[in-house]
Amino acid sequence: MPGLDTYLQGWRPEPLAEADALSPEPSRALAAVLETPAEFSAGEALPPFWHWVHFLSWPRHGELGQDGHPARGHFLPPIPDRRRMFAGGRLTISGPLRLGVPAERTSSLADVVVKQGRSGEMAFVTVRGEYRQDGEVRFVEEQDFVYRSGEGAAKSPDAPRPTALPASDAAWQQPFTGDPVRLFRFSALTANSHRIHYDAPYAREVEAYPGLVVHGPILVLLMSELARQREPEREIASIAYRLRRPVFAGDPVLVCGGPDGSMTVRTEPDQVMAEASVTFR
Repeated sequence: MPGLDTYLQGWRPEPLAEADALSPEPSRALAAVLETPAEFSAGEALPPFWHWVHFLSWPRHGELGQDGHPARGHFLPPIPDRRRMFAGGRLTISGPLRLGVPAERTSSLADVVVKQGRSGEMAFVTVRGEYRQDGEVRFVEEQDFVYRSGEGAAKSPDAPRPTALPASDAAWQQPFTGDPVRLFRFSALTANSHRIHYDAPYAREVEAYPGLVVHGPILVLLMSELARQREPEREIASIAYRLRRPVFAGDPVLVCGGPDGSMTVRTEPDQVMAEASVTFR
């Protein structure tokens, strides 16, 4: 089989401009899914990462692949039998977007690199987004994705699962357990039709996961929301995050952090599933 470089030669998609009215309704829906004590109205500031329920893309049903992902997309690399993993990202904030005020996003390909890992070749793709409102850049986001061709690394569907929360002495702690209903609602709210989040037989039998996979963006939101809610008087200037291991429905996790902005999502005995660094102004 040709190397991934063969498929990626000359793949340099043009920047893509999109607009969104920033209606308050998606934020209200996300607040309900996350059980956040907030009622969003026009003119209010959008918290970090809540723009993920805006600027959505809804491909036609026939344009989806067997896994539920779009078979083709503007920033999806032309790799056969593509498998995608959301690996991490960065958000640099000049100011918040305001609900009810039209906003624009310009997305571009920031980087694409092929690396050799223990389980084979991987393509690392970074997509950069600039978000503007009233002609001013409010924040810049970079998202890192890892792509493989074929099955990739073997999974362990029968590996032991966590049954209790890990011990922690973190100043901030928030327990969380993803359940199928919450994952389904989040999938619908973010236009994420990847079947590993809502189709348990597919997740187990086709992709060899032990159960439904909790969305990486949920873990990022849990960390950023814990920091925002525990430090309501401090503005968040930037967040860098990394998703290290998948979390599955029913697994109890503990979201941890402190005033220094070091955030983690942990499972027993003390395994880090995701981590973030929050910088305050």
